[in-house]
Amino acid sequence: MANYNDLIVFRKADELAFQIYKATEAFPKAEMFGLTSQIRRAALSVPTNIVEGYARKSKKELAQFVNIALGSHAETEYLFSFSRKLGYYNSDMSQVENLLAEVGRLLWSFSRSL
Repeated sequence: MANYNDLIVFRKADELAFQIYKATEAFPKAEMFGLTSQIRRAALSVPTNIVEGYARKSKKELAQFVNIALGSHAETEYLFSFSRKLGYYNSDMSQVENLLAEVGRLLWSFSRSL
């Protein structure tokens, strides 16, 4: 592989982070430094940990960063669910839900392959 961009798991995690950023634009302004910031950081942490792990050029270190990405993914899932309970999404969020599930499966598969 030439770089992390070749990884399907990275491309899907990147898309998930982008979709979370777009979806949270409609959150209440009072949440800017609370839930909005938290879910954005968690979602962005998934692809950035893949990038950082890949840059280390060691399978052991990559596995460690993928493990961190799995934790960030779990945090993103929870925060997404919590935000939905609060009624912060004003449209169909099935695309984000599907991406969350797909990224989770891809991360687990990638982790097991290392």
